[in-house]
Amino acid sequence: MKGTYLTFFVQEDRTHHGVLVYEWLLKEARRLGLKGGTAFKAIAGFGRHGLIHADHFIELAGDLPVEVTFMATEEEANRLIAFIQAEGQSMFYISVPAECGFINEQVRS
Repeated sequence: MKGTYLTFFVQEDRTHHGVLVYEWLLKEARRLGLKGGTAFKAIAGFGRHGLIHADHFIELAGDLPVEVTFMATEEEANRLIAFIQAEGQSMFYISVPAECGFINEQVRS
């Protein structure tokens, strides 16, 4: 399948309507018909403001970046971006053309 690899970067403790934004993105993407998505928490990083954030054992929920990724059709990706924009959310994203598929899809252990 040819489509779009779509990645959003959000702060792990940021919320929207009382829900963590990365969880909100996953739920809304599923509701909009995307077939799958994944959230990855960083152990360290910095963004446009240049501040370095790092994971420490004693912190429960901090300000580290969470990467939320989707492989979608171009139409699905555009629909998700438009939805986020309509919700008034501001976040950095990357959208690149991609190809995906299964190797030996019928072989599963």
